[in-house]
Amino acid sequence: MPKAAPSKAVAGKPLHKFYVDYSVPAADNVFDPAAFEKFLHDRIKVDGKPGQLGEVISIGKEGNKLVLTSQIPFSKRYLKYLTKKHLKKNNFENFLRVVATAKDTYSLRYFKVDQDEAEDEE
Repeated sequence: MPKAAPSKAVAGKPLHKFYVDYSVPAADNVFDPAAFEKFLHDRIKVDGKPGQLGEVISIGKEGNKLVLTSQIPFSKRYLKYLTKKHLKKNNFENFLRVVATAKDTYSLRYFKVDQDEAEDEE
């Protein structure tokens, strides 16, 4: 008996929708959302080819959130990987981190620095 062919996603219905909330660093004018959006557009691979998203993946903004909508299987972990790669490229990895805040949402937050420990050492 032959195996069933893998089903394709319905053209009008998104299969995955992920959010990256960058409101905290954007409020401090540290983070450039347009550069992040372009970075993701250029780096996301579809069928092994970066930058050719076609109509299966769309990237947009809603307020201080980046919205990635995919009609093909897309890993949330891959989005985190690319976000961390962007932070490292722009030397933000020392004070920004990527935190999962919901099932479909990542948030960029500052590392917590204890002021009390710094004062005690002096």
